[in-house]
Amino acid sequence: MQIKFVSLMVHDQEQALSFYTTALGFVKCADLPMGEYRWLTVTSPDGMAGVELVLEPMAFPPARDYQRALFDAGVPATAFITTDIAAECARLKAHGVQFRGDPVSMGPITAVLFEDTCGNLINLVQPS
Repeated sequence: MQIKFVSLMVHDQEQALSFYTTALGFVKCADLPMGEYRWLTVTSPDGMAGVELVLEPMAFPPARDYQRALFDAGVPATAFITTDIAAECARLKAHGVQFRGDPVSMGPITAVLFEDTCGNLINLVQPS
């Protein structure tokens, strides 16, 4: 058994696709019509081969409430790993990414939250 798809709820799939490909540098994998929405996935060129992030449409009202509650509480929806958090932060800031503070060392990791423009906080983490 393996993990192939990881879903991230987004309020606007087109906006999410733009952010994840333009600002983060991910690559679009699948873009298939699914009625009113799309099966839309991206992957990280630096990530594990075959793992895709599903930019999941937020069509279910409780999902919107849950996403908003996480965001308002400062709880990240997911985490991305980097080997050089300072360089990654500088690169992302140059693309207009909004961070919630500066990277903070927390023992075995250094981490910082950023907003994905789609209603989610993402934890950017560098293992020590």
